Amino acid sequence: MIAQNSVNKGLTFSAVLIAGGESRRMGRDKATIEFEGELLWKRQLELLQALSPQQLFVSARAKPEWLPPNVELLVDDPPSRGPLSGLTKALAAMRTTHLIALAVDMPFMTVGELGKWLRFATESRGVVPVIAKRAEPLAAIYPAHAAADFKAALAGEDFSLQRLVMNLMVDDKIALRPVAKGAVDLYRSLNQPEFDA
Repeated sequence: MIAQNSVNKGLTFSAVLIAGGESRRMGRDKATIEFEGELLWKRQLELLQALSPQQLFVSARAKPEWLPPNVELLVDDPPSRGPLSGLTKALAAMRTTHLIALAVDMPFMTVGELGKWLRFATESRGVVPVIAKRAEPLAAIYPAHAAADFKAALAGEDFSLQRLVMNLMVDDKIALRPVAKGAVDLYRSLNQPEFDA
């Protein structure tokens, strides 16, 4: 468990599970896939809960049948722009200085890895991990003052999280941190039906 007092002074954080609900490649809702004997949504929510966030959200296109009663649902405004919609809504809804984002289809992620990024976050900056020059925006920490950037991106025509992350880095709202070689596999996502157990 990561205690709130183990992060930099003055930082508070919320967490959002980006559950989406639509997966063309998998052919079904990835949140309900069983992985190592546990449903993905349950596994990922337990991971986020272990970080002791002040608020816990689930972002989805529609209310999922599995939604636990102690989690706040954030439904994408149509037309949904995928994770960008969910992150924008979570940043607007939270009452903390930072937001932890985690995709439902990244079951190899650990409390220790996300907790490490929390400790690297500062009052003015979040942290987005990078693997081979590519940002991992769905296992990242965003500062509250990035909300306007997400809202502007959602209102525009370019919904690329990669480009948005680069703009946030240029504006010094996030720091890009390389993922340790031994931790790269933690960022694997389940995007193919053969992972369905």
